[in-house]
Amino acid sequence: MLAAVALVAPAPAPARADSVRDKLWYLDSLDVAAAQRISKGSDVVVAVLDTGVDAKHPDLKGAVLAGNNTTRPGATGNADTEGHGTGMAGIIAARGRGDRGVVGIAPAAKILPIRPADDPYFAADGIRWAVRHGAKVINMSFGLPDSETLHSAIREASDAGVVLVSSVGNTGDKDNKPDYPGAYPEVIGVGAVGRDGKVAKFSQHGPQVDLVAPGVDIEQAGLYGTYRNGFGSSNSAAVVSGAAALILAEFPDLTPQQVADRLSSTAKDKGDKGRDDYYGHGELDLVKALTAPQPSSSSAPPTAGAPAAAPPTSASDSDGGIPPLVFIGAGLLLLLLAVLAVTMAIRRSRA
Repeated sequence: MLAAVALVAPAPAPARADSVRDKLWYLDSLDVAAAQRISKGSDVVVAVLDTGVDAKHPDLKGAVLAGNNTTRPGATGNADTEGHGTGMAGIIAARGRGDRGVVGIAPAAKILPIRPADDPYFAADGIRWAVRHGAKVINMSFGLPDSETLHSAIREASDAGVVLVSSVGNTGDKDNKPDYPGAYPEVIGVGAVGRDGKVAKFSQHGPQVDLVAPGVDIEQAGLYGTYRNGFGSSNSAAVVSGAAALILAEFPDLTPQQVADRLSSTAKDKGDKGRDDYYGHGELDLVKALTAPQPSSSSAPPTAGAPAAAPPTSASDSDGGIPPLVFIGAGLLLLLLAVLAVTMAIRRSRA
């Protein structure tokens, strides 16, 4: 995993579960309770392509399906030695325990854990596996270099009707180099804001940013029933994946483009008026995303990110270049001219 992973405070100590809920500041800022009176994401399968998920965490009890480890045939993704995937799963769909522990944005959704996501080939394989196993949303809180292998799998998933959500990365105050899959046009790219609603300095900026969501000082489910605190656009992507699950449970016939349109058209405008490269279309407004009239779907892809790679051409393309018969005819003509030239040269030598 590269720059888009959530950054975590070192050596987190286990926290009392009742103090954890109090630290989930974004539950109030997003008015999650009101949103969950409309939808809880019932039975929407959200694939978490990450480091795996610790399915034994008490806040995730009943939320995690049998997943996949793309590097080990027959192995599941229901184990996590790093904690990152567990944290993202909790933000999306943790059940909590009454008023204790972490509760997710979509606490009735199902988590489909898939690992690893630190290589374009394995990530692409995981995306295809998620599509085959019923995922309606794929959360990708990681960043990799641009890869046609990865982009091809992304396009296939989008064409199959899967909503794709990714962090945009955490090097906005450094090189700000685009991370993938967050910069692909088929993907909803999400940046991070803090408690003050301002975009985080580390959150990457550019045309790939579709909207922003809470990503600073986020309490997460950790390994072995513990909790940890993290910051990064990874968290923000997980929040938006949870939002997509809420939307799909309420409006199950929406296409990925329509889900993206609903999220972007209802976002709270921040920064420069209209869309800008730091806030995208604005900050996630969870309740409006569930209650506003469906906007007219644009013909553009969900994000204004990096240009899509040109589709491969084939012999059947109407603009596929010079037809082969022209080359064949030209070759025959050249051959005929060569024979005539030789014949005339022989005649001259005999003269």
